[in-house]
Amino acid sequence: MAIYQVVEIGSEVLREKAVPVKEITPNIEKLLDNMLETLYDANGVGLAAPQVGVSKRVVVIDVGEGPMELINPVIIEKEGEDLDDEGCLSIPGVTGQVARAAKVKVEALNRKGELQVIEGEGLLARCLQHEIDHLEGVLFVDKAKKTYRR
Repeated sequence: MAIYQVVEIGSEVLREKAVPVKEITPNIEKLLDNMLETLYDANGVGLAAPQVGVSKRVVVIDVGEGPMELINPVIIEKEGEDLDDEGCLSIPGVTGQVARAAKVKVEALNRKGELQVIEGEGLLARCLQHEIDHLEGVLFVDKAKKTYRR
């Protein structure tokens, strides 16, 4: 496995709509493995493929409940609202107050190509929304009510 360089704000790939994964190949499995290693190395809770320079709809998350791998994730339900601080590995040193849905339901494929439904609230809901935004070329600073340097 390898640790990728996390690209930072200003990189074009962060503003592009990521390409759907048509087939889960050994390269996609390797991408998932390396993204998880990169996530843990950076002490993050979520990482989207565009953050490592790859325009694919792939996300890895671990909010302390074990790793999740999401391919082509889509939010299918949202409920409530929660305002909290967020940061991003691609925008080091900046935090912002972002309103997100308090609960979400997401459909995505796992590495075996099986459809999974993930229901999240709290940090998991926020992380799912944040990472799926990355796949749309949206950064948390675009949605932040205010930002400040850490």
